[in-house]
Amino acid sequence: MRSSPPLPLHLATKPFTVESAANANLTRDRLRRADVEHVGRGLFRPASWAFDLEEAARALSEATPGAWISHVTAARLRNSCLPPWLSDSNELHLSKPKALPGVRRQGICGHRVIAGPGEIELVGGIWLSTRARTWLDLARILPLNDLVALGDELIRMPRPAFEGRAEAYTSVTDLKALISRHPNLQGIVRARQALDLMRVGSDSAPETFLRLGMLDAGLPDPELQVSLRQGDSRSPSADLGYRQRRIAIQYDGGHHLQEPQRLSDRRRNRAFEAAGWTVLVFDKADFEENFTTAIKHIKRAVRASAMDPAAASGFARGL
Repeated sequence: MRSSPPLPLHLATKPFTVESAANANLTRDRLRRADVEHVGRGLFRPASWAFDLEEAARALSEATPGAWISHVTAARLRNSCLPPWLSDSNELHLSKPKALPGVRRQGICGHRVIAGPGEIELVGGIWLSTRARTWLDLARILPLNDLVALGDELIRMPRPAFEGRAEAYTSVTDLKALISRHPNLQGIVRARQALDLMRVGSDSAPETFLRLGMLDAGLPDPELQVSLRQGDSRSPSADLGYRQRRIAIQYDGGHHLQEPQRLSDRRRNRAFEAAGWTVLVFDKADFEENFTTAIKHIKRAVRASAMDPAAASGFARGL
């Protein structure tokens, strides 16, 4: 018996639709051979294929006209910040308009939703919910603090030299409008709560969690991206802080361990200290203990700092 000819190269390394197979002149008999697996209506994959989320999402999107990749899958494809229990999820979430039949594909998390204009977009050949709509969809899944962190990521102002973009992904105003269009969506109450807690200026999820921990501990809402010299674009800045009390708070993530960055951090901290500021630096170890000890240090610094009576009155709560 003759062996089957190999799959065409463009079909041999990823899932493919029955339309793609037909375009490559693969017969139904060829698709029944041992090196091809049928994974759902109109969808196949090479038997030797190692799962890849983006390739799986692209094939699923192509095989399901009118639907789009959403929820956790959309967030993962955009490398959005997610809690550890979701950051490696290989779940495939697919949404459809309520006017279409529900998703019946095995192994697919299906959703039937109402999506307005501008809430779905084509990215790299995959129909996806927009970042803002993904945030709203995840309101029914994520705990409040994680939803705030994801929202902070969307509204922060990027650094064009490092990120290749000059605008935030969305704004608080646009998210408010999005929420108002979907008053009955599951999770909408948590989305409103998260929006009230979101702030422009948090550059990482740990910075958001530190800020939220400070608020829970009764500390005043800190300023974000605190510039040492206001109005000077070259001035060193702190991730969080209290300008009136001259307290600068830094969260140093993993990239701060690299020697060039460590030298830059030391220069930054010395500049604040030379100007009479107290500098508090926290890292991954503090994050892993939910900033419990870090917040004690911040409270101690606030109590010890000198301040005029008028300004001090705003810090009375919780100290």
